[in-house]
Amino acid sequence: MSSITAVVLALFVGYGGAWYMGAVEGNFSLLLFLAAVVTGIYWVAERLYFLPQRRKAVAALEAGAAQRRDELGKRGINQVDDNTAEARSRLIMQPWWLDWTAGLFPVIIAVFLLRSFLFEPFKIPSGSMIPTLLINDLILVNKFHYGVRLPVINTKILDNNSPQRGDVMVFRYPPKPSLDYIKRVVGIPGDEVAYLNKQLTINGKLVPKTPLPDYFDPESMRYSKQFQEMLGGKTHRILNDDDRPAFIPGVEDFPFKDNCRYNSQGVVCKVPAGQYFMMGDNRDNSLDSRYWGFVPEQNIVGKAFFVWMNFGNLKRIGAFN
Repeated sequence: MSSITAVVLALFVGYGGAWYMGAVEGNFSLLLFLAAVVTGIYWVAERLYFLPQRRKAVAALEAGAAQRRDELGKRGINQVDDNTAEARSRLIMQPWWLDWTAGLFPVIIAVFLLRSFLFEPFKIPSGSMIPTLLINDLILVNKFHYGVRLPVINTKILDNNSPQRGDVMVFRYPPKPSLDYIKRVVGIPGDEVAYLNKQLTINGKLVPKTPLPDYFDPESMRYSKQFQEMLGGKTHRILNDDDRPAFIPGVEDFPFKDNCRYNSQGVVCKVPAGQYFMMGDNRDNSLDSRYWGFVPEQNIVGKAFFVWMNFGNLKRIGAFN
């Protein structure tokens, strides 16, 4: 079993290394699921077979030692050196290949269940959600807010809340579902979303926004116009860059593209059933639904709600809208 376990562990390490080097496209949920299954098999085997076998060996050792003491006692030898303690501890101890599999199962299954059904951590990789979320913010995502989904295949098995305008949502990037994206829900099914001349309109109603002092981005060393926007009854901040044009360059082909009309002022889209229109708060620096289309309901991962750490700025810790 030790050689088989060594091969299994080597496969996991090899996959992780290839993922880190960029040789393969990794899937952490799948990796964690497989690790839970493999270590679970070892954990069950340990409880049902390997541990009872080691206990039998210890019992046999102790029975042999007792028999030896009895035989020596019959000969009048009452003081007998008992050197079985070390042998007993060696017999009952888990071998390395069980320690690295069955021993890790409780931790792996706890992490798997926690991040699959309750809360999952993510790291913000880009500035598309500035000023709400900054690069390197470590956030928590509520995995059950929009319903309970099976891990890996992301199939919903229990309904809960529907995404609402203004929610910050993590989802699987439609052109490449292995990637997770985070944007703000702007349009829900049935909405007509218009973003013309950098002004957002939903179902013909202008989304109100109030000017705020300019925002300084230390990463780009630039100032951007900043506004407070009210969407879905909630307020949040957005940015606009005067140097960026209003039209949408480099639009890709995507499902339901016929629902969108593009012109020099921007875009107008009718959101299909079961789809959502997403935009970043950094409006002129966000690759979002204006470029690659709608987010299907089955691509939803969860609702982002809390920054739990930013090692460069501890003041970032806390809830956000």
